[in-house]
Amino acid sequence: MTSDAARPRPASLLDLFMSFTILALQGFGGVLAVVQREIVERKKWLTPEEFIEDWAVAQIMPGPNVVNLSLMIGDRYFGLRGALAALAGMLCVPLLVVLVLAVLYAQYGNHPGVAGALRGMAAVTAGMIAATGLKLATALRTHPLPRWLTGLIAALCVVSVLVLRLPLAYTLFILGGAACALTYRKLKGTPA
Repeated sequence: MTSDAARPRPASLLDLFMSFTILALQGFGGVLAVVQREIVERKKWLTPEEFIEDWAVAQIMPGPNVVNLSLMIGDRYFGLRGALAALAGMLCVPLLVVLVLAVLYAQYGNHPGVAGALRGMAAVTAGMIAATGLKLATALRTHPLPRWLTGLIAALCVVSVLVLRLPLAYTLFILGGAACALTYRKLKGTPA
């Protein structure tokens, strides 16, 4: 394992801002797949395990998950200034793009080509989320719980939300709480 001093990191606040601006502009309907590829695989600012841990925290915090993640990554390298730079990068230019798109949608939203394009983007987004989930599943190899149990918890989560239509907050509280308790119990029984 490399030391923290030898690890790649953002060169400056401007680098952090520009990196998150570019990430935000690449994602339509969600940037998780893009963020994971850029931050973990290409820039190597985080290891896959660090990314999963930070992503888990970002999901339970209020607000958009990727915005929460940008705050944590910015804070990791530059403190409060880094968190604000990453947040600004994630929001400023995309906000301008969304405002322009809103004006265009108000003008052309009833056109059949626009409706078809939006349906197509929904399918692409679902595929990107599934691909990212499969890619991140490799980190479960080092998880303290057995693979069959983590697979069962993931399957129960999918069934709870998609089939039983339970609210995501309840699903996270119940299944996430059970997974955390089981992991804590397993780690507590494991010698340090």
